[in-house]
Amino acid sequence: MNPAPNLLLVGPMGAGKSSIGRRLAGRFGLAFVDADREIETRTGTTIPTIFECEGEAGFRARESATLAHLLLDEGQVIATGGGAVLDAGSRQRMRERAFVVYLQVSLARQLDRLARDRSRPLIAGDDREQVLQRLSAQRAPLYEEIADLRFDTDPWFPPQAAVQLARLLQARWHRGPDPQLKDTASA
Repeated sequence: MNPAPNLLLVGPMGAGKSSIGRRLAGRFGLAFVDADREIETRTGTTIPTIFECEGEAGFRARESATLAHLLLDEGQVIATGGGAVLDAGSRQRMRERAFVVYLQVSLARQLDRLARDRSRPLIAGDDREQVLQRLSAQRAPLYEEIADLRFDTDPWFPPQAAVQLARLLQARWHRGPDPQLKDTASA
């Protein structure tokens, strides 16, 4: 068993991080946090607007700061944005403060799941397939680097994926206390 104070879901857009994460949180009796929604709540605006006003670099800085804040708590299932792994500091915090599940999805399934989605700035252009391939080439090694568990979402709808993933998690992860809190308490 790998103890960690939080469960964190990473993976490309369309992998099901939010829909599966919400269900996992319910199954484990944990709080659910969608990091992208948290950014929107903190800024009072949408992610497309942040991209438009601040560019991707501005959004990534907000994403890193939000994730750092979220990981200070424990007892959460956190669904990250697909690019949250781009920041080395964020990857380090993820490894330290969470059991990380890499939700994998094929390009074909990703295209199918995102077909009607017009809210994602990175795939707002015409050639979604090319953009998704480029993002995958850049990000997949980073997902692999920090993953404690890999789970293929292709064969499942979110309710079934959550059930299957929960079974795997019961054997591999338990919510451990914050190591720093434990050290402080015993000192």
